[in-house]
Amino acid sequence: MQPHTPATVQMLNLQLPTDPRWVNLAEMDLEEILTDHAYCEQKAATSCISLIQGYPDREELVRELAPIVTEEWGHFRAVLAELDRRGLKLGRQRKDEYVNGLLDFSRKGRGRDDALLERLLIFALIEARSCERFRLMSLYVTDAELRAWYHKFMVAEAGHYVLFIELARKYFERDRVDTRWKEYLAFEAELLQGMEVRGDRMH
Repeated sequence: MQPHTPATVQMLNLQLPTDPRWVNLAEMDLEEILTDHAYCEQKAATSCISLIQGYPDREELVRELAPIVTEEWGHFRAVLAELDRRGLKLGRQRKDEYVNGLLDFSRKGRGRDDALLERLLIFALIEARSCERFRLMSLYVTDAELRAWYHKFMVAEAGHYVLFIELARKYFERDRVDTRWKEYLAFEAELLQGMEVRGDRMH
């Protein structure tokens, strides 16, 4: 078992640290965790594309997210290359209980602008949790090359998390953003507490 990382959790505003058993379980079957990681990167790229398509009038959003699309797709390719390097295969995409839970919590039917706020905060939260878990992998997996590899992802996810929060605060009143963000953080902690700790899932 590995120690909790309260400083990182606090920095990312997360209310619940990842269960310390997760890294050990993930390392037991790298093919499974790398498969899930690959699809997470693919979905991150397509989510940014979807935001650009849905809000082309938000010029700063388009300008900021365009390079993120390229970066996330590059991450997808990097995970595929790591699978190949280790003689592993990309498996099938699985249902994402974590993301689906966040989507179920989002407010719906309130108009285009409200939908943008919800999506930006969901994406920020996913990036924050990914950053926390990549940090755990960068510290505690036994393979030194893999630790360095995961560190690069940790740094990237931290930047994406900050960007989504900044975009939310650009387009909406800060108090409104912060209030809703706290609600998402509280819900995410409850969501994780109710989920099985699985080493074949990034979230």
